[in-house]
Amino acid sequence: MTPPPTSRTTPAHVTAVRRIGDTAPHSAFTDLVRHGDTWFCAFREGTTHVSGDGVLRILASPDGRSWTSAAQLHRAGSDLRDPHFVSRPDGRLQLFAAAATGETTKEFRTLTWLSRDGHRWGDPTPVGEPHVWVWRAGWRDGAMYGLGYATREPRFLRLYRSGDGLDLHPVVETLFSDGYPNESGLVFEPDGTALCLLRRDRDTATAQLGRARPPYRDWHWTDLGVQVGGPALLRLPDGRLLAGVRLHDGPVRTAICALDAERGELTELVALPSGGDTSYPGLVWHDDVLWVSYYSSHEGRTCVYLAEVALG
Repeated sequence: MTPPPTSRTTPAHVTAVRRIGDTAPHSAFTDLVRHGDTWFCAFREGTTHVSGDGVLRILASPDGRSWTSAAQLHRAGSDLRDPHFVSRPDGRLQLFAAAATGETTKEFRTLTWLSRDGHRWGDPTPVGEPHVWVWRAGWRDGAMYGLGYATREPRFLRLYRSGDGLDLHPVVETLFSDGYPNESGLVFEPDGTALCLLRRDRDTATAQLGRARPPYRDWHWTDLGVQVGGPALLRLPDGRLLAGVRLHDGPVRTAICALDAERGELTELVALPSGGDTSYPGLVWHDDVLWVSYYSSHEGRTCVYLAEVALG
């Protein structure tokens, strides 16, 4: 981790934190989106961190402060895990998640749901390939690009493209392969440059920053020198890049960091109230405030929180 914020970074402080998901024994793995005039937060509810009874809970709020249940998505015999929203050009909201099945040897398949209002969701549709978990996706120039990682050996990161967000085809079969690459954050710059913040869990386990210009076949990678979990990336209107991650250098915590893509530096700006089993943030910039959903066990039971972060 780089030193505390300097003139190249922006001071930040948490102005509010609310616990919004705590009805299940284990509530975790969040994402956050603003669809129309409504906030939606999605996360997994289950008995434990890994259990066969995982369902997806979607909460809705008009103001980010009072929350009610909008939907629950479940699939018989499957543990639904790690939902991620994608706002589509056609005005619909899309949700990706993985369905894990099996007792000893887990089988993973990526599913997606579509909704116009965030409350009524269609049937799940399998996308991508078996055993490749499509983690993050986003639209650019009329196409959806998704990053998926292999859930069995050999481990790799794969880039997909789709014209409709449902029929995903590999663009780069092996985008990255060293050190067990898995979870990722993805953003697009105004000039079309794609940036990927990648978690790794083997060897040095240090995060990687990838960048590529269209058509996204030639990627260049920089080792950030720090271990992260549950990465999320957000580009602010003024061009600053923010990352929400779990950090391991000292007490485990969920933190908001500044990402300097040119220097290959990740700088912690503020740690959210968190600890233990924690991370998987969702990031939204709204009314000049950074809104962050995340989960943590620092108060005992693992619950979902929503933080408001002010940037100086």
